[in-house]
Amino acid sequence: MIIHSPDAGIGKIAPRTMEDLLYDDIVYLDRMREEYNQYLRVLLWFLDPEVMRTRDASNPDFFKPSKPGYLKSDKVLDAEHLLVKVLENRVPKALLVSAVCAMEKCDFETQMLLMKMDAEELTRTLISGVWIYEGEEDYLFAPIPNFIFTRDIGIVINDHLLLIKAAEKGRTREALLIKYIAYFVLFGDEADWDNFKFSDRIIELEDNEYYFLTDSLTQEKQLVSIEGGDVMMISPRHLLVGLSARTTQNAIHQLTTVLFNKDLVDKVSVVNIPAERAYMHIDTIFTMVKRDTWVVYAPFTKDAITLSKEEIDFRRMLDDEMETPEEQVYVTQFIRENKPDGFKVKMKEFDFLDDLLKEISLVDFGCPKVNIVPNGGSKFPFTEREQWTDSCNFLALREGVIIGYDRNVHTNGSLKERGFNIIRAEDFNAQMEAGANIDDLIKGDTLITLPSAELSRARGGTHCMSMPLQREDI
Repeated sequence: MIIHSPDAGIGKIAPRTMEDLLYDDIVYLDRMREEYNQYLRVLLWFLDPEVMRTRDASNPDFFKPSKPGYLKSDKVLDAEHLLVKVLENRVPKALLVSAVCAMEKCDFETQMLLMKMDAEELTRTLISGVWIYEGEEDYLFAPIPNFIFTRDIGIVINDHLLLIKAAEKGRTREALLIKYIAYFVLFGDEADWDNFKFSDRIIELEDNEYYFLTDSLTQEKQLVSIEGGDVMMISPRHLLVGLSARTTQNAIHQLTTVLFNKDLVDKVSVVNIPAERAYMHIDTIFTMVKRDTWVVYAPFTKDAITLSKEEIDFRRMLDDEMETPEEQVYVTQFIRENKPDGFKVKMKEFDFLDDLLKEISLVDFGCPKVNIVPNGGSKFPFTEREQWTDSCNFLALREGVIIGYDRNVHTNGSLKERGFNIIRAEDFNAQMEAGANIDDLIKGDTLITLPSAELSRARGGTHCMSMPLQREDI
């Protein structure tokens, strides 16, 4: 799994720039780091407990990829640590520095300055945008504060990796950094750049070949953008993709074509959601917490939509173009069927998101029942408030063992009513560090709640802050 701890660049966001950098508020970085470190400890106890047992997690350097005391797990990898590996070699270093300087419109003096830095210093500068010289900070370019949301920079689809094509300028440098990490570390040998081999297991989406020869209005219609929060490898042969504010039809067409031609999946289900900042990606609307259990934004559930349609709305009779956000949520599924001379594609439609989620649990996983948990206790304004703070965004660490934000009390209460035990991340970590056995501490369905006063301000949850590289066989 790839993660990225909050870096110094997040503490450099000024109120006037926060919208351009895709933040809705400025955050208190030190507190954010404290909260994130609880998250990282939980991940390590589940994925690499040996690191927690044999290294000093009380040392502040434990969480800093550039420090000698860094945790150095081979199962929970910080993107910063991986980027250092790339930049230790002169050829990828020269290529990446040139690419970043072209993107950020740097002068030649800045480019030469970056080339003279060692790998650790250059990595920090490329991520934070700040060069520290003789104790003084020099701002070379903007930070990339969304880098903590590593789910968005790439998605593993079986043995392939889909790289994102960012919709917003504020995330384009992230996309460039993960590209070099993918080609030189994840799918290549960072120590043997002289014999670099292009990997055909990395999927990159491209603009239409005539994109640059068309006017701006046509370019907007042809835009290819996709982000990882809109892509869920929900079962071994089934991919979910969100059609959203960040992921376009053109990208979905291109991706589905590649996946079907490579025979990587049998089904691609496209979930249409409103193209609004509040929803952003499909993992802000729903996530799977068990094979038979989903947490879903309450107004987008079948029960809520059906109930609202029972009421007569005379405004709608006067304006047939009046469309609610709920009516913009539906699913189009593409099914690949093998034929002797290739394959054919069938299409299936779902009027309600619930119907897709139920089919996944019943058909893909063979569950006897399905449980749809509406967020916020199904009560306004808590549904909307808690969706804003990622109450539908959970990371499953095991079957039925999830981690989410503590502040979403109504959603967490609904999970408790459905049999989930709740334990604070601080308490879990403290008991594990005191010698507890994880299987004695975590029994049955469990929600580990993460402190989130500052993390939630960045508009992403625990699912967003993880990029899985390997998944257990089902």
